[in-house]
Amino acid sequence: MQRRSTRRTRAKVKELEPFNKRSVDVERFKPDVSAKKFATLFGLPDGFLFDFFTIDTLGIPRTVGKGRTNLTFIRPTIVQADAATPFASFDIRESPNRKPAISMHFDPSAYGITGNSGFIMSFSVECFGQSTFNLAGFAGSGTVSNGGTKTLNGKVGVSLEFTNVPPGQQTFGFLEQSAGVAWNFFTARTRFPFPILVNA
Repeated sequence: MQRRSTRRTRAKVKELEPFNKRSVDVERFKPDVSAKKFATLFGLPDGFLFDFFTIDTLGIPRTVGKGRTNLTFIRPTIVQADAATPFASFDIRESPNRKPAISMHFDPSAYGITGNSGFIMSFSVECFGQSTFNLAGFAGSGTVSNGGTKTLNGKVGVSLEFTNVPPGQQTFGFLEQSAGVAWNFFTARTRFPFPILVNA
């Protein structure tokens, strides 16, 4: 019987994707909708702006929230959970058969919401060149606004506005790339808007 060699090969194995030390502050991303426009979308008169109370934030380290709240990643090229700022990369040029996208489902009643409500769902992304996306969502008998075709570049926060959503209605929003170059996803967040009177 032939004995197996016990000598180990000493070929150097290269890491597939090195640790990403880059830190990214998503709080500094430019929002696509101003506080004044949010007030208009939610039907407030002039003199009101919005501030926000975060309901939940999901990202790479935490992809599942309460109830059926969760993230769905469609055709990412890299997901790096141990980066200084965890991220998922997408690139339509590397996904010819299905468009890359990030989607968030949100379950209002799981967060103690007991009546019809309005909230904002935002995606923090970084585009490495001009790219085109479809931003859309579903709210059952409620309404969704600010969707449609978006042309993005750089670090941006892209938002959907949900209004008059029943508490038992599971909602979702998604950002789907239709053209362009590589982009990173960092977080998806749902927030309650609350009005502030700025003109006494």
